[in-house]
Amino acid sequence: MRKWKLGLGVAMLALSVSMPAFAARTDLVLGVILEPPHLDPTAGAAAAIDEIVYANVFEGLTRIGENGDVLPDLAERWTISDDGKVYTFKLRTGVKFHDGTSFDADDVKFSLDRARAPDSTNAQKGLFAEIDTVNVVDPATVKITLKEPQGAFLYNLGWGDAVIVAPESAATNKEKPIGTGPFRFDSWARGSSIKLVKSPDYWGEPVALERAEFRIVPDAAAAVPAILSGDIQAYPFFPSDGVSQIEGDSRFKVVVGSTEGETILAMNNRKPPFDKLKVRQAIAYAIDRQSVIDGASSGLGTPIGSHFAPHNPAYLDLTGVYPHDPEKARALIKEAGAEGLKLTIKLPPTQYARLGGEIIASELREVGLDPELVPIEWAEWLSQVFTDKNFDATIVSHTEPNDIDIYARKDYYFGYDNPAFDQIIADLNTENDEAKRKELYGEAQKILAQDVPAAYLFELPKVGVWDAKLEGLWQNAPIQANDLTKVRWTD
Repeated sequence: MRKWKLGLGVAMLALSVSMPAFAARTDLVLGVILEPPHLDPTAGAAAAIDEIVYANVFEGLTRIGENGDVLPDLAERWTISDDGKVYTFKLRTGVKFHDGTSFDADDVKFSLDRARAPDSTNAQKGLFAEIDTVNVVDPATVKITLKEPQGAFLYNLGWGDAVIVAPESAATNKEKPIGTGPFRFDSWARGSSIKLVKSPDYWGEPVALERAEFRIVPDAAAAVPAILSGDIQAYPFFPSDGVSQIEGDSRFKVVVGSTEGETILAMNNRKPPFDKLKVRQAIAYAIDRQSVIDGASSGLGTPIGSHFAPHNPAYLDLTGVYPHDPEKARALIKEAGAEGLKLTIKLPPTQYARLGGEIIASELREVGLDPELVPIEWAEWLSQVFTDKNFDATIVSHTEPNDIDIYARKDYYFGYDNPAFDQIIADLNTENDEAKRKELYGEAQKILAQDVPAAYLFELPKVGVWDAKLEGLWQNAPIQANDLTKVRWTD
């Protein structure tokens, strides 16, 4: 009997040694709303391009992290001259493009010179306008000299429009993208999906996924059954009107973060009586941000009190400057002699604007104003509001990253003019110390919160839905990207 037990134990040990450990899943299907027009982020403005290739296929000298911070990428480190004009980048070595060609300083010079050339098709050519020269010091060192100091230069280099491409493949990147990232392009079934596979020669930390498919699923009617059936395991920018059908199902995570979309009730600061601070303050006090979020954004979105994204390290919560207070609103309207003020609110054709307009109009009526809602199409908004400045107020989301500087533009549509604010933006444009930049961003936010050139409503939400066993997808969207470098399946 003892021998039999011993033999059984040996057999079981042998069996356990021979049986492989359970391997975590390594494939992923993601749903995306829009199909990109092509796959070259240096030659198109469509956010759908970056949603596929940013950080996955293509990389830049720097990259933008989930919270909007600037991180090293193909440049492992850099120095900045005392006058803020000369940036010297030390590049990573041993890096190869997916076609086997080597990455070095010549590729950086080629990419940046190409992006800023007179015939450049780069959608964000202005990002490179301050570059004076790009010089190759040696294969692993690049020196970039600016015409004037530019505090946001490192951030600008992290945009998808600034990724590094090779001269050997730049012309064909629209259809066959070749970068240095952890995934390489595999195939594109037009109208259906785009597939990436793990790059075996990646210079950095290997990714956990072997394959990733981006499947085009344009609306909630199709997205919900695809998620529930398991055909799609992740939908990083999920249609908000489908969330209620997923919530409460333990198989999935519903993750709500923020974007770079500051949703505001912009006022025409050039036009009486909106040139009076008390009138703008009254409007801000009259609005209940949470009611707007509940009614116009399916209860999703983060209240804001200034023009800044909540996920940004420099963000200040200033929603308490003008909390919902109808009594204060009525008092200020009376002091300003604005009782019964008629105003038009022009609404572009988005849900947050049309539904939000109804709620805000009701709240303004409660404090003694007489708003009229005017629905318009985007082309009319661009001509009437943005170009001709023919408006009293409008509801719109500003989605460009770190765009608080628009309030310093003298011909911008809402006509805000404050020399103290302009000076802070000027200082930001020349300051490259991140701690000091954070302080300046804080001061800029405080001025806007107090002056209310616009009533600040909420940050457009990023709603992600994915399998509960997935980790590493971004909660926030400082840029339009689906960075898969940290994504993995858990047991």
